[in-house]
Amino acid sequence: MEFRRGATSLADPEIFTPRLRRRRAWTLVLLTLVAPGSAQIAAGNRALGRFALRTAVLVVALALLAGIIYLVSPGFLLGIVAAPWFLGALVAAFVLGAVFWAYLFLDAMRLARLSRVGAGTRRLVALVTVLCMVLTSGTLLTGAWLTWAGRTAVRTVFDAQDSRGPVEGRYNILLIGSDGGSDRVGVRTDTLMLASVDAATGRSALFGFARDTENIDFRPGSTMHRLMPEGWNCGDQCLLNGIYQWGSEHADQFPKDVKNPGAEATKEAVEALSGLDIQYYAMVDLVGFRRFVDAVGGLDLVVGRRTPMGGGTSRISGWIEPGEQHMDGYHALWYARSREGASNYDRMARQKCVMTAMLHQLNPQTVVLRAQDIAAVSGSVLETDIPSGDLGRLGSLAMKARDGEMTTVNFTPPLIQPWRYDPQRIHDIVAKTIAGDPDPTGAKASASASGAGSPKPRASTGRSTRGSGKATSSSADEGTDYAFSVSDSAGLICAVP
Repeated sequence: MEFRRGATSLADPEIFTPRLRRRRAWTLVLLTLVAPGSAQIAAGNRALGRFALRTAVLVVALALLAGIIYLVSPGFLLGIVAAPWFLGALVAAFVLGAVFWAYLFLDAMRLARLSRVGAGTRRLVALVTVLCMVLTSGTLLTGAWLTWAGRTAVRTVFDAQDSRGPVEGRYNILLIGSDGGSDRVGVRTDTLMLASVDAATGRSALFGFARDTENIDFRPGSTMHRLMPEGWNCGDQCLLNGIYQWGSEHADQFPKDVKNPGAEATKEAVEALSGLDIQYYAMVDLVGFRRFVDAVGGLDLVVGRRTPMGGGTSRISGWIEPGEQHMDGYHALWYARSREGASNYDRMARQKCVMTAMLHQLNPQTVVLRAQDIAAVSGSVLETDIPSGDLGRLGSLAMKARDGEMTTVNFTPPLIQPWRYDPQRIHDIVAKTIAGDPDPTGAKASASASGAGSPKPRASTGRSTRGSGKATSSSADEGTDYAFSVSDSAGLICAVP
């Protein structure tokens, strides 16, 4: 076969036999799929083709570099990826890439000179080209849509400006579960957990405080100490879960730069109880929690005790059975709020498990795959003063904490009586826990001293590491490791696998 002078092997279809013309058409289209710009280099505008191919190589190189950075320093990468400016630039890159790649396919089909091939081949090549455009440009446009949804969520939820570093080498973050249902006046923060994480190792401790804790004396120099020098001390009318509503109702008495006075008041109350400086808070609204759980695909929990859905003034419509459960939003909300046949502390324990399960299961894969659904509900469910600039650093720390050891202590009966307790004892237990004391509450020492006597109630404290063990019954399995669990003298209440 001879080529005309000056012609290349793909530039001129006239030099080929009909069979080779068909091959040429397929080659140009498929080259555009695997190496954008190759078709133009071989048979069209070489300058355009070289630009497209170099761009494709650069994108692949950047993706590989991002993967290496993620393995070496995930926090650095997360910090960049979570920045709204970067997400905006990424959306623009996705859209421009989609348009440019589609143009390259159309140009490749033009260069294929389909008029020089048979009708059957012409229709098939055109169909495959359209499918390739959907596969490539469609994927990029979907990525742009999901990235925009993520950017919206970041800007909506993480809109704070003040960044705070670790205090004495630790980040202390208050986790609040608020319940402002139709049967309640205002907002009550029924679930209060303080997560304290070592900034270097990720070793973490989780402290739970009873919603009915009384007699809170605020730290000197705090806003609440200025407003309440005698403390939050008026009996059962002044409970820990009521401070948020008080702060919200007296917002004009707080500094103007305080965005959420209720959350600030609650932070200062827990600081007084724990003796720790709290950098940030994150508040989950249980009323909108159902939509959020559905958005992330449900929660995995280990149920320790049969829990009714309903009761009180309404009939019981069903039960949540003991064992491993994958709950949708409807069942997770009932599990968190059910009161029938349970004490306040049982309910608080279940709410802690539900909140912890949500935090543990919000991994990067879930966020990426369900970004649009999460973005649609996150602003109405989650509130925080964590700025977007700290998401990388805290995200990296959260991954260390997920895979590391966590010690949990709940300041509820029998460990303390929330209406009558020694604040210094709470401070001492907190200090011993974060220092790594294997028995911060003294429960093990008390059990050893009791010898063979009557069994003692189990203190509301525990140590757990992530493991592969699973629980399938309502009783605690001493050989099972959970990411988080809460037990009492009767056994396991709930756990996060």
